[in-house]
Amino acid sequence: MQSMAPAPQTATLIEGARVILSDRVETASVRIEAGIITGIDTPRDGAQVVPAAGRLLAPAFVDIHGDAFERQIMPRPGVTIPIDTALLDSDRQLAANGIATAYHALTLSWEPGLRSVETGWAVLRALSRLGPRLTAENRLQLRWETFCPEAHSLIATAMNQTETPALAFNDHTSAALLHPSIALHDRPFDLIPDYPVTELDSPRFLAKMQTRAQRSAMSPEDYIALMLSVWARRPEVPASIDTMARLARDAGAPMLSHDDSQIETRDFYRAKGAKIAEFPMHDRVFAAARAAGDHIVLGAPNAMRGGSHLGSPSAAQMIGRGLCDILASDYFYPAMLGAMARLHAEAVAPLPHLWRLVSANPAAALGLTDRGEIAQGRRADLVLVDWPEGATPAIVRTWVSGRGGYSALPDLCPTAPSDPVEKDT
Repeated sequence: MQSMAPAPQTATLIEGARVILSDRVETASVRIEAGIITGIDTPRDGAQVVPAAGRLLAPAFVDIHGDAFERQIMPRPGVTIPIDTALLDSDRQLAANGIATAYHALTLSWEPGLRSVETGWAVLRALSRLGPRLTAENRLQLRWETFCPEAHSLIATAMNQTETPALAFNDHTSAALLHPSIALHDRPFDLIPDYPVTELDSPRFLAKMQTRAQRSAMSPEDYIALMLSVWARRPEVPASIDTMARLARDAGAPMLSHDDSQIETRDFYRAKGAKIAEFPMHDRVFAAARAAGDHIVLGAPNAMRGGSHLGSPSAAQMIGRGLCDILASDYFYPAMLGAMARLHAEAVAPLPHLWRLVSANPAAALGLTDRGEIAQGRRADLVLVDWPEGATPAIVRTWVSGRGGYSALPDLCPTAPSDPVEKDT
């Protein structure tokens, strides 16, 4: 029996929306064919028309760091959900929040439980297994704790996957053991010989360990004993960092360093190939990263809420000063759109500039040259937003590589109030 050729894909024309282009917002129609944007303001020419007057059409979000999936795996301390169920639900959340490309910040730690290497393997295998069923492009940011050599094999395996992960250097071990007389944002370079360590009977330290032990399903005493055995590995950490950085460079994987508090720290990781500064903790690090041409990442929840819950620098202020060029969902997927709403309302920058923080800029930092903006030849990763004047915006439709990833409303063109982005044209 002769097989039938697949039917040709019908072109789609998203018609009449206010479109965020690289340098302006204007009313236009965007044509999609075979997952690619093939024209702006072209004739209908037989395309399936999506009426979008009164809506905002924008590039879908590229999320460089999101760990909200952890709350699907473990919604309560000690309560775990099957990995496939958790990741499928996280994937649907991504699409519903306009995120077409997500780098799940997968912590690879010496801790047992949620952030263990064992859980990391389960997530890596599940994403491979679930690939054809996922809506968004689910990638990994390997959030590697540098005191965890047990993760080397997983990282090496992930670097050979079709969709190259990112590698982020983290050291929460040194941060946890920091002497309380030194503020976290002032902690010295993690690898200095005389690193200032806390007293192990300090009430503040014991309270912090209580929370971490609960996440790992351990007693605080056992958790502290494990941490101290890990701390004894400290002389081996620099060589371990060299090995992992070499693996990432060979694979062409983007690299980040996390929570840098000193220029020395940023310089160290940049020299290894980590050109992305993720959540710098001090003004001096922002300035040094910008001077070196690094990409600088802050959390979208910081921008959405008007400040960091940890006392880190304000995202809005850093954007205004030109010291932040990427916003990540961090722990809350809706924060990417929420950040756009607040930053736009506060006139921090014109909307096309703001939108680059969550689309074109992270795409460029991650080496994803095919997406992140609405332009001919780019991948059709798009979001249609309902944004009445003075109201909270909401995603009503998401396309991932031209495929319908999410649709909230059957009627995409109700009578709409005045357009909140008119002033950016």
